Amino acid sequence: MNTSKPRLVVLSGAGMSAESGIATFRGADGLWEGHRVEEVASPEGFAVNPELVFDFYNQRRRQIVAAQPNEGHLALARLEEVMEVHIVTQNVDDLHERAGSTNVLHLHGEIRKARSVARPDVVVTLEGAELNVGDLGPDGAQLRPHIVWFGEAVPMIDAAMDVVTSADVVVVVGTSLQVYPAAGLVGHAPQHAPIHVVDPNTPLEGGGRVELHRCGAVEGLTLLETRWRQEWG
Repeated sequence: MNTSKPRLVVLSGAGMSAESGIATFRGADGLWEGHRVEEVASPEGFAVNPELVFDFYNQRRRQIVAAQPNEGHLALARLEEVMEVHIVTQNVDDLHERAGSTNVLHLHGEIRKARSVARPDVVVTLEGAELNVGDLGPDGAQLRPHIVWFGEAVPMIDAAMDVVTSADVVVVVGTSLQVYPAAGLVGHAPQHAPIHVVDPNTPLEGGGRVELHRCGAVEGLTLLETRWRQEWG
């Protein structure tokens, strides 16, 4: 790895993929597609009605399979030419990877993967968009979505902290960072690292090392790519 490249750490959220047509799961009313979160995104909901949970994620998965990376995803992938780019995402889609980014850490799991209900370390990649009752893992146990549900630990949070602590530059894009433990990540950035917030509705005020870009992910990341190519290219 070329250690002379500046280390860019990107914290991305739902707004990152919204410009690819992937709707944010939870609406202003707190419902996901008309369902209470507890019904479709908790271990308790899965135990009560696994068919409903599978159907919910099958619909989300089909939407994601049909979506394409947007120019913001592509800008981050291209920046690997001049920067050491690490992405920590709250998104469960694979659009960063499909755009070409090679260092992506998923805090909340990956919707195109499934894992055993008996052994969380048994993880498989799904060939298609469907996962249903009766689909078994290599260990013979029922598979479930490889998603971190409400009430479950976030297993990758320590690894994400380690990534952020070594950043030279931080970008927060498409996330309000209101949900913990992910919300605490930006606080681990080194004091020397400038922080860029790309969000059309951010309530933050810029100043000091925080630079605000009140625009969508595509516009903001395209502008930053141009700037950093001039600076580091």
